[in-house]
Amino acid sequence: MNISRQNLSIIIVTYRSDKVIDECLKNIPEEIKILIVDNANDEYFKKKIEKKYSNVECILSKNNLGMGSGNNLGLKHIKTDFALILNPDAILDKNAIDELINSSKQLETFALIAPISKNLNYPNYKLDKNHIIKKNKPFKVLSVDGYAMLFNIKRLNQFKNFYFFDEKIFMYLENDDICKRIKDINEDIYMIPSSKVNHLGGKAVDSKHEYEIELSRNWHWIWSKFYFNKKHHGIICALKNGVPTFVSALIKYLIYFFINKKKKYIYFQRMSGFVNALIGNNSFYRPKIKS
Repeated sequence: MNISRQNLSIIIVTYRSDKVIDECLKNIPEEIKILIVDNANDEYFKKKIEKKYSNVECILSKNNLGMGSGNNLGLKHIKTDFALILNPDAILDKNAIDELINSSKQLETFALIAPISKNLNYPNYKLDKNHIIKKNKPFKVLSVDGYAMLFNIKRLNQFKNFYFFDEKIFMYLENDDICKRIKDINEDIYMIPSSKVNHLGGKAVDSKHEYEIELSRNWHWIWSKFYFNKKHHGIICALKNGVPTFVSALIKYLIYFFINKKKKYIYFQRMSGFVNALIGNNSFYRPKIKS
C-alpha cells in the first residue's frame, strides 16, 4: 500500500511549545490530519490550536509522558496506515511531505522513512558502512533522528512482538531504540534526500524554562544512555560507557560546589541519572515547570 495524504497522519508531542508550533504546522497540507499530544495538559493551548487549524486535533495528557510515551498515545488514536512523528521544533519544507509520498513509491518495502536535515553539519541519520548513498535517491540507514520519522504502521503491526516506543525512556535514544529493533527484524529504514526538514534543536519548549529543561536533559541523557546500552549490549557495555561520565560529573560537581550553583546542579543531575539507571530505577525525573 502506498502513502497518500488520506492515509497519513502526523503526530506531534508538545510541552510548552506555543512559540514554535505555528512554524511547525505551516507547511503541512490541510488534507492531512494532525494529532497533537500536549504533555502540559494545557486547555488554553488545545482550544487555541484547534480553532486556528481545521485539520488539528489536540489531546491532553494529564501527566508529562515524555516523547516516546506521548507518541505511543498518539499512535493509539490514529486510524491511518502511516504516521509521521514530528517534533514541534521541526519545520518541513513545503514539498517535504509530497516528496516522502512520491519517493516511497520507488521502494519495494520499508518500515520507516525520513526527510533529510537541511543542516549538513548535523546529519539526522546513521549510515551503515555497507550501503552507498546515491545522489537524490532514497538510501538505507541504520537509524534516523526522532524529530522527523514516518512509520509504515500496517507493516510493523504484522510483527507479533513488535512495539513502538519504549515507554521506559522519557527522552533521548528512544529513536535509536526503535530503529535498532526495526533492523533486528530485518526491516528497512530509508532517508529521502528530496524531502527536507529544518530542526531548530532544543527549541520545543519555551526558552523561559531553559534552565529547568537543561537540568532535565542532563538527567535523562545519562539515564537513557545507560539503559539503552544495558538493554541492547549488556551491563558491561553500560558501565564502560557510563562510569567515565559519572566520574567526570563528580569532579566538576566538586569544582563548582561553592563557585557556581547552577553548574553544580547540572553535574549533580548527571550523577543522579547514572546512579538511578545503575540501580534500576525508572526515568522518574520531570521538569519542575508550573506555567
